[in-house]
Amino acid sequence: MTPEKRKLITDSFGRSETLQFYKAELLEVETDFISMKIPKMEMMTRKAGMFNGAMIASLVDVSSGYAAVSHYPEDCYVVTVELKVNYLRPAIGDALVSKSYVIKGGAKISVVRTEIYVQNENSESESHVATSLVTMMKIK
Repeated sequence: MTPEKRKLITDSFGRSETLQFYKAELLEVETDFISMKIPKMEMMTRKAGMFNGAMIASLVDVSSGYAAVSHYPEDCYVVTVELKVNYLRPAIGDALVSKSYVIKGGAKISVVRTEIYVQNENSESESHVATSLVTMMKIK
């Protein structure tokens, strides 16, 4: 990935009001791979303390979009065509971490696999809580 492309992605991430609201952190930016982290806030959880499924789906969507953008050398914009999330276990932890991989990047359509993990502040271990496939379409 060129330094210019990396800057486009990191600048876009920094401008996103939604990601600022979620206090999201960009962990890794590579061609065909993006990882980000969102700390737990009360509004993101169910009464039992686990992350709400909608929060997980939102993270899948955003992370997959940035991964798809990372695939293309030029500046571009993508939209979600299809999003499928399999929730594997309750997401109980202090932060959500996404790892999004472009598994098929085409001229217009990309398929992205995004894995979601929870982390705890007092541990380096991650627990795999969701897996997904997302189809993104380049429109610009």
